[in-house]
Amino acid sequence: MSCVSGPAPELTVAQVLKVFLPQYLDRRSVPAHQLKVLRRLAQCHSPELGWTLWQCQQCHRTHWRPHGCGDRHCPTCQHQRSRQWLQKQRDALLPVRYFHWVFTLPAALRPLVLQNAAPLYQLLLQSASATLLQFGRERFQAELGLTAILHTWGQNLMNHPHLHCLVTGGGLTAQNTWAGPQQARWLFPVRAVARMFQAKFCAGLLQLHTNAKLQFYGQLQPLGRAPAFTELLRKLATHKWVVFAKGSVVGPDHVLDYLGRYTHRVAISNRRLRALDPNARTVSFTYKDYADGNRLKAMSLSGVEFIRRLLLHVLPAGFTKIRHYGLLGNNRRRQRLPLARAALEKSPLRFDPKTPARAPVSLPLQLACPHCQGTNLSCIGRVDRFGKATRFTSAMLAAAALPYADTS
Repeated sequence: MSCVSGPAPELTVAQVLKVFLPQYLDRRSVPAHQLKVLRRLAQCHSPELGWTLWQCQQCHRTHWRPHGCGDRHCPTCQHQRSRQWLQKQRDALLPVRYFHWVFTLPAALRPLVLQNAAPLYQLLLQSASATLLQFGRERFQAELGLTAILHTWGQNLMNHPHLHCLVTGGGLTAQNTWAGPQQARWLFPVRAVARMFQAKFCAGLLQLHTNAKLQFYGQLQPLGRAPAFTELLRKLATHKWVVFAKGSVVGPDHVLDYLGRYTHRVAISNRRLRALDPNARTVSFTYKDYADGNRLKAMSLSGVEFIRRLLLHVLPAGFTKIRHYGLLGNNRRRQRLPLARAALEKSPLRFDPKTPARAPVSLPLQLACPHCQGTNLSCIGRVDRFGKATRFTSAMLAAAALPYADTS
């Protein structure tokens, strides 16, 4: 490992997988769901998935783009999906301060989480959201709104499950008024929140074990028996659980930008990849060393180890990693948000910025025309991986005979 500087070379996770995936699969059995994810990621933006023909409405020229894989673990495809998701959330913003909370599971639980990802990720989301909503009811007699986003990784790609929560600064009372903190620095006492979160998670963990909803393999097999599991709970109770409150986000104008840093982030972005050495069979990437003043360093792993760590962060099939609770719950927001906005019209807690807003963090880039850099593009046809064309006229088909070249 060494300190690094300067721009990273253009390299993608798809390119890394194309080189090392055959070697990884040669001697390893991979669950069907994870294997599908790996193969999709390896094919992203390659002719193997087909092509799309785009026309620029500014310069009227056309160009081909290979299809993306669309997988939620893909760093390339998630950029555009993040933009689309954030635009949908704009209507749910309230004119209040928002507070950022981070809930982290202890290291002692990480091996158990890897063997029981779906129930324990679910329990993490339930415990953290229930804790924040209960504090809102007890402190303000109000229903908060919050968005929770699950992350499973650390900078070195090892397992590090934690939850980012963006919480409204107050909530709607039973009398349809708005109640919340009178100051902007903090929402709730951090230590009290951590203790309640710890208690809720451990109680849920015990319930899962009692109901035989957990699996134990390898070195964790003894935990299937009650005495060993009780000892694990005892150790968890003696440790200080990490809950971090980052303070308030200054107003709704910046909430979308703030959310954009977390919502569709994946274990590693393409821009962090530094080099791929097919001869040495290694790949290197950058990471922040938080123990060394957040210095940017480079880490080199074998291609096989890189894929192993990548698989630690493949979510269970169908698992939803971004969830809304309270006022923002998907089944309640249509009714509750108009009431909250009406209450904030008369509330002194309504956020009214007294200084000009800073420049917002830019959202992920849109597709751009390679000829004029315009962003007003129209999809006028597709060719799938078998060569079958759709949405083309006869003239377009003639111009689109060779998707590997520009058609202008």
